[in-house]
Amino acid sequence: MCRVFPSIDDVTFQSQGQRRIRIAEIFQSRQGEGFLTGTESVFIRTAGCNLRCWFCDTPYTSWSVEGEHLTVEEILTRVRDFSARHIVLTGGEPMLFPGVVELTRHLADDGYHITIETSGTRYLPVVCHLASISPKLSNSTPSWKDHPRWAAAHEKRRHCPAIVRKIVLNYPYQIKFVIDTADDLVEVEDYLKQVPEIERSRVLLMPQGIDRQILAEKASWLEPLCRQHGFQFCPRKQIEWYGPVRGK
Repeated sequence: MCRVFPSIDDVTFQSQGQRRIRIAEIFQSRQGEGFLTGTESVFIRTAGCNLRCWFCDTPYTSWSVEGEHLTVEEILTRVRDFSARHIVLTGGEPMLFPGVVELTRHLADDGYHITIETSGTRYLPVVCHLASISPKLSNSTPSWKDHPRWAAAHEKRRHCPAIVRKIVLNYPYQIKFVIDTADDLVEVEDYLKQVPEIERSRVLLMPQGIDRQILAEKASWLEPLCRQHGFQFCPRKQIEWYGPVRGK
């Protein structure tokens, strides 16, 4: 059974509460991906990531980090200015910040539904009603020629099936794989063999891209492949609605 509220040592919780979290932006919009697509949500985007996907659509949280160091109370004050009752804690990689444990506890106490978007490379005992896990396939690795150090670090860090397994066993979840070519499905199948706890019905395949035309072209062959393999197709509706703009 999935647990929404994992236990945590009180002393650890108190020490984490003193930490600030680097935040790139906080805004209200519609969730564009996954099971809750279309849900009006407040997005809390952390700044900082342990990976360097070449196709990252928020480079201001990874390749060139921007953001304010805010206390949990400062974040909560900004969130409460919005009307939506769903929270999407995203990044970057929110699991890099111990302060998100306290943040999620307060958000849950305030009655918010909490989605956490993570690469599944780090684990914290957060409060989470939907863990949106996006394991990075080999198609995400940056150029070895242009970024050799980051390519090596990315390859070392991106594949953490033991952490994904821990998240899957402790939270309601969805798994999103970014697909660039049809050949990527071979790697998806291999991944699922390593983590058999993942239910196939909870696996979503999402086309790589931030251009409406490119996404439509990839959807034309990816959507039938999803039906063939028993996966769910995951469009990037935010691109369709708003285009590749920040804060949407």
